[in-house]
Amino acid sequence: MSGDARVTALRVLISVRERHAWADAGLKAQLARDGLSGPDAALATRLTYGVLQNQFLLDFWIDAFCTQKTAHLQPPLAEILRLGVYQIVFLDRIPDSAAVNESVNLARLFGRPKAAGLVNAVLRKASANKAALPEVPKDDPLRYLSIAYSHPKWLVKRLISLLGPGEAEAYLKADNGTVPTTVQINPLRTTEEQLCAELHAAGVDAAPHSWVPGCLELSGTGNLAELPAFREGRFFVQDAAAALTVLAARPESGMRVLDVCAAPGGKSFAAAAAMRDQGSVLSCDLYPGKLRLVEEGSARLGLTCIRTAQADAAKPRPDWAGSADLVLADVPCSGLGIIRKKPEIRYKRPGSLTALPVLQTEILDSAAESVRPGGVLLYSTCTILPEENQQLTDAFLARHPDFHREKFTLPQPVGETDGQITLWPHKNGTDGFYICRMRRA
Repeated sequence: MSGDARVTALRVLISVRERHAWADAGLKAQLARDGLSGPDAALATRLTYGVLQNQFLLDFWIDAFCTQKTAHLQPPLAEILRLGVYQIVFLDRIPDSAAVNESVNLARLFGRPKAAGLVNAVLRKASANKAALPEVPKDDPLRYLSIAYSHPKWLVKRLISLLGPGEAEAYLKADNGTVPTTVQINPLRTTEEQLCAELHAAGVDAAPHSWVPGCLELSGTGNLAELPAFREGRFFVQDAAAALTVLAARPESGMRVLDVCAAPGGKSFAAAAAMRDQGSVLSCDLYPGKLRLVEEGSARLGLTCIRTAQADAAKPRPDWAGSADLVLADVPCSGLGIIRKKPEIRYKRPGSLTALPVLQTEILDSAAESVRPGGVLLYSTCTILPEENQQLTDAFLARHPDFHREKFTLPQPVGETDGQITLWPHKNGTDGFYICRMRRA
């Protein structure tokens, strides 16, 4: 069955490369198609994410043992070799011989039988030298960090400019670390103590988040959707940083809340729960399929105050003008704060990100029109780039003098802010996230 896990991982890696698929969604679908569960599904997941997190480093080693550079290999040979080297170097429980033989089989299975000899030779060299693998030269710090942590040079350079070399390396290391699954408790259906006990009884390791109230960190979860606690709406999956966004917004019972980029619904759910399901939450998205996810989640959680509407967040709705006490604008962004969960994001071309601030500005300007006088506009992203965060809200406030940043307090170790904050994985143990609270005069 372990061979099936490798086949599944290879199929997902191919779809990420060729179709720019998301690894998490692609993996979930491929696991279902291939009928994998339990240890086999866990191995396929480990292989997929391990290769994506270490691609540049794996290529560095492959290039040392292969007569052809990885970039010049016919697909899917590069992915097959990366899978093989990853198993040999990083997975102690898999014998090197199995990693070599199964990789040779993959070459034959995926239409490259003539390359089986090359795969065999390269992986045998990697196995023979794994106690003394070639070291990445440190004479060029930018190249070293890029290869050692498998992040493109442009991103490493940007992180160094924002954090300095030492902190940048800590950030890169956090991106490649193991991340527990964070879930938020539905206080309308359970308590922290009850949910922890229920999850432990189901064989899931669950512990309260170290500093974000209402959140648990899970490990050994398997398929969360199969747990009765999930099916019966006692929790929903959401990172602690996203939960802090709603804490900063401070929704209260009876409020009219507008969530302009709601799917898949986590912040709408958190707001409705904080409001004790009293008031109204209008959850919007451009795509009907995504709205169905919000509707299904609301029903599962028993939240009756949420309704959905198909809407383009970048276009103002005159009928919504001044209607909301609180508007949540968690806008599309580069996603560079969630690389630890979506490792393929690091391989985006920087040119593809340049148009994002234009869209974000349009959404923020549109969202502002729906805020009633005296109401709150909460802007957030899952990135750490200033041009998508504080620079963008600075420009917004310059255009809209009737809005101002408003201080908010988060749990320690953050405490009081001046109205905005950037959360960092290596500092805060959350996704990289920006939160800005603004009030309309």
